[in-house]
Amino acid sequence: MKFTSAGESHGPQLTIIVTGMPAGVRLDRARINSDLARRQHGYGRGGRMKIEHDEAEIVGGIRGGETLGSPVAIVIRNLDHENWQPAMDPWTVDAAEAEKRRVRSPRPGHVDLVGGMKYDRHDLRDVLERASARETASRVAAGAIAKELLRQFGIEIRSGVVSVGSAGDSEYSPTWEELSAVDEGSPLRAIKIEHEAAMTEAVDAAREAGETLGGTIVIAAHGVPTGLGSYVQWTEKLDGRIGQAILSIHAVNAVAIGDGVAGARRIGSEVHDPIYFNEQRRYHRVTNRAGGLEGGVTNGQDVVVRAFMKPISTLRRGLPSVDIETREPHRSQWERSDVTAVPACGVVCEAMLAIVLADAMREKFGGDSLAEMKRNYDAYLAQLRAF
Repeated sequence: MKFTSAGESHGPQLTIIVTGMPAGVRLDRARINSDLARRQHGYGRGGRMKIEHDEAEIVGGIRGGETLGSPVAIVIRNLDHENWQPAMDPWTVDAAEAEKRRVRSPRPGHVDLVGGMKYDRHDLRDVLERASARETASRVAAGAIAKELLRQFGIEIRSGVVSVGSAGDSEYSPTWEELSAVDEGSPLRAIKIEHEAAMTEAVDAAREAGETLGGTIVIAAHGVPTGLGSYVQWTEKLDGRIGQAILSIHAVNAVAIGDGVAGARRIGSEVHDPIYFNEQRRYHRVTNRAGGLEGGVTNGQDVVVRAFMKPISTLRRGLPSVDIETREPHRSQWERSDVTAVPACGVVCEAMLAIVLADAMREKFGGDSLAEMKRNYDAYLAQLRAF
């Protein structure tokens, strides 16, 4: 399963094409839109969240709520485009309005400058409109489709926040039950609710100072079968594919599988998960330090990923930069943005993990229809039980 997307932050819409879905998967419109709403939630979000009320409009690839086996086409309207239309119309741009929106002082930590240099765009808005985290709405919509496929095989995905800035515990390893119990209506989707007050205080302090904050998110997939991914080529290792997917998310600049970084400080016997066997549970482990992957292959335990999000690069007080027209020193320009988007980042991480796992399931079990895919899956489970 793959997806591609198009659209700018303040353009008319986002367009998403999902390929590789088998025929016969029933989609739940409410669940898809619920994930889009979750992406907009969180303490520290900016003013745009009051404007956009994202809904996925599926315009191809389903009939009567079921996938047809053809590409699934999704549209998400940008409601804020109405306010930006004179400057962002695809065909006719009002020169005076475009000048008001012009960006010439790039933000450190953002792709503004290098994007302008690469694509030879001297109004950096041409770069940031596509590079904006608004694009993650496309990922969440595609990921919601992937989740519907995974549910057919009993696979569920959850996430939660363990730290914001220095508040919380970035190394905390939650259980699946703790992740499942995260309150989606809480300010920061904290796994340990006792940390949430300190987290919100940190956000308030950053807002007052014109600063931004990052944080740490734990994401897990439950019910993943043994044997997804492969060790035979580096491109097929599933942990590498997961790492690339999570690192591609805006402001995520580090990722760990299982204990990850913490394991580098321990001895081998404190890192690896002993293997046991009995007739009831078959091969099993009682710890999951590896995060459900060994040698790039799933081992039947929960797939656990830790994402580290850096502070957003758009600071209200700005940072030292340069006006690319005059080459003179200038504070980086401020775009309406968030103080932190760590809770929303967890939802995007869920989506990207779902897409990678759905793709691995399609590789392993194939099938033009869901029924065929399930037959292949059931036969494989019988093989595992006999091993």
